[in-house]
Amino acid sequence: MQRPRYDGSRHGPAVVNGVPHYFEGWDYDPAAAADEYVVWPASEAAVAMEREVWAIDVRYEVSDAGREEPPANGGVDARFDELTSLLTPYRQAPVGARRLMGEVRLDDGERYRPDGADVWLR
Repeated sequence: MQRPRYDGSRHGPAVVNGVPHYFEGWDYDPAAAADEYVVWPASEAAVAMEREVWAIDVRYEVSDAGREEPPANGGVDARFDELTSLLTPYRQAPVGARRLMGEVRLDDGERYRPDGADVWLR
């Protein structure tokens, strides 16, 4: 099975000025220099759960199971499913979330590494 091309995240956790946040973007155009995003602070509890979700995903992706259904499809990993459910309210942009312009860039590192993805949002 060939994986689709990956141009970077459109939503998820990020660090903005040294502080954990969530971000969400729309109207992705790889030819554009910058896209519009909204960002809002992420709580310590949400960050801890997001790190656990990421760790499950990394373990899955670097194993032989990575050729099968990913945990994000649901029903593959019970803890992943539980965390996804618990994170739903945190992942919703609140009224008043800040709007910023940003550029997504992929670095030259491993895509699935324990300390985070290979994506930079500037």
